[in-house]
Amino acid sequence: MRFARLIIKLHKEQKTEVVYTPESRIRQPLKLLQEMHNDLQASRELAWCLLVRDIRSQYRRSFLGITWAILPPALTAAGLTFASNTGVLNIGKTDIPYPAYVMLGTVLWQTFIEAFNSPQVAINTSRPLLAQVKFPHEAIILTQLGQILFNLMLKLVFVVLLFVLFRVSVSWTIIFAPLPIITLMLLGTSIGLLLIPLTNLVQDVSRAMEVMIPVWFFLTPVVYPAPSGGILSFVVKLNPVTPLFVTAREMITTGVLSQPLGFLLMLVITLIILMLGWLVYRLAMPFLIERIS
Repeated sequence: MRFARLIIKLHKEQKTEVVYTPESRIRQPLKLLQEMHNDLQASRELAWCLLVRDIRSQYRRSFLGITWAILPPALTAAGLTFASNTGVLNIGKTDIPYPAYVMLGTVLWQTFIEAFNSPQVAINTSRPLLAQVKFPHEAIILTQLGQILFNLMLKLVFVVLLFVLFRVSVSWTIIFAPLPIITLMLLGTSIGLLLIPLTNLVQDVSRAMEVMIPVWFFLTPVVYPAPSGGILSFVVKLNPVTPLFVTAREMITTGVLSQPLGFLLMLVITLIILMLGWLVYRLAMPFLIERIS
């Protein structure tokens, strides 16, 4: 009911007429930035209502309920652990028992991929709303980020259970672990925002990303320690996700950071890409909504 009242309120408050002109909105950057800030502030209440609605509808008719948030990474971790124990995969030495190691890495990777897909998922799930009501479009992105955080909390509960089961000690630096994890989410969201025009206008881009993501997975130290030599080590170091993964894992487990400069660099780059992605999203949405309508 609260969601319905909020939508009606937004609809009644819409009194301006949208006029498309050849003049680019980028020509008034200060005004555009002010509009972006105001819409972000105004979208918080709607984003919360959408988040509550989506979480309830997602698990209402599911027998296993929130177990579905934990099951995919758990099965992936179990399969990789079995392959490692039987000698099919030669992972090498890890700082903590491998089942806990691979489960933590898988959870972080799935969080990144969910964030990467979140802008497109937000548009796909909100098409009727976008076509009928004018509201701050940042709301649907915030909704997806909130759902990713909710799923992450559920998955981390299972990670904690594994840590207890295998008696894994954690470092005091775990209190700083949310920083690289949130940066990982923002990086995925930023890249997704930048690709919004292409994924909606060129179908080949979406198909290409479906092929590239598994390759990206194997070039990221998700289920194996970052290699120290060879061609694979060079490629893994070029991977922008690597410093965030390694730093998040090390803050939780050992407390000894092997790539602090890389993490700080990716933190700055992520913030820059986030602003660029947000700008692209703002400029592209009117045209995407026109196509939806």
